[in-house]
Amino acid sequence: MDSIAVLLKIDGERVAGALQEVREKLDGAQGEIVLDFSSVRRVDPHALRALEDLAGSADGKAVKVVLRGVNVDIYKVLKLAQLASRFSFLT
Repeated sequence: MDSIAVLLKIDGERVAGALQEVREKLDGAQGEIVLDFSSVRRVDPHALRALEDLAGSADGKAVKVVLRGVNVDIYKVLKLAQLASRFSFLT
């Protein structure tokens, strides 16, 4: 089976909403989804919950989620929330 990668840019102003939209688009997805976080400067509790939901949905559909351009502060928050291990990261 061929792997298909999809790149989606996440809006820094509406992270939780954008992640919810990505989660809804996982049906029928294959391979991996790369989310560009380069414009995201912070994550709030709603965005953390959306990331957790996205990781759970992706696991259930065997889709790999890659976060690209995550700044150090967001990575630290993901580590503290024990979510970092559920994603792959690109610089």
